[in-house]
Amino acid sequence: MRFYLATRFLFPRHFHLRIFAICFAAVHLPLIAFLASQAALGEWQWQVFVPLLGATLAGTVFAIYALGALLAPIRQASSMLRQVQDGKPITDIPAGGRDLAGELLDSVGLAALATNTRISQLRDAAERDLLTGMRNRRGFLDAAAHLRTGTRATLALVDIDHFKRVNDVFGHDEGDLVLQEFAHRLTDTMRRSDLVARWGGEEFAILIPGIGPREAQAMMERLRTALHADPIGPDPEEPVTFSCGLAFLRGPDQIAVAMQRADKALYAAKRGGRDRITLDAEFALSA
Repeated sequence: MRFYLATRFLFPRHFHLRIFAICFAAVHLPLIAFLASQAALGEWQWQVFVPLLGATLAGTVFAIYALGALLAPIRQASSMLRQVQDGKPITDIPAGGRDLAGELLDSVGLAALATNTRISQLRDAAERDLLTGMRNRRGFLDAAAHLRTGTRATLALVDIDHFKRVNDVFGHDEGDLVLQEFAHRLTDTMRRSDLVARWGGEEFAILIPGIGPREAQAMMERLRTALHADPIGPDPEEPVTFSCGLAFLRGPDQIAVAMQRADKALYAAKRGGRDRITLDAEFALSA
């Protein structure tokens, strides 16, 4: 470390240039010694100097090229660390040799991959609802922000009817089972391209790209009918139902407004007797 610190004045931001400078000086030592001896003897042997100069220049070019190639593992290791720092995925980990540079590359590669995997796990955990396994509010909003501008879509807000009664009468464990089963039914009903999330409590949010509220209403109606045909919940006399509000939007910049509209439509569905799907009139007309 002492020599490394002592030579920092040579290209302080470029380690490879520092090595090149030291090697350049080392390669030219024979030439400098020859010139010094010629000066001391008062002679000048061109037939010796010219081949020596050519060999020195050739050795310099070769040393610069070879050292640049030998530093490749360090450059790759540094690049992987920058990828991790920038939050980019590590897709390719080159194999190193058994020497010092190879071991460094292998160690950095494994550490970068482990760190990248851990970051992905933490990000996924932060955007997933632990109970249902689907996206949470944060995960929904982050994913919804990638909706292409101008894309027509429908936003649905779904709320399980009288869910508080399930918790109060049968306990929170039964309530959790209801949420899990309802989330499973909801996910099975929607398409792969649809974005489904637990918005909070017994409320769920769905972004359905490519269709208007009328088509989305038909999709949600299929789920409502299926729950009547094959009910869920701890009380067979009062099977679980849901209310839903639908709003139309075009692009991610309208999500916040669509949320407000869908929430109003959901409130209208509950006020109208629950167990129904209600369209937001203004957005439905614009679809």
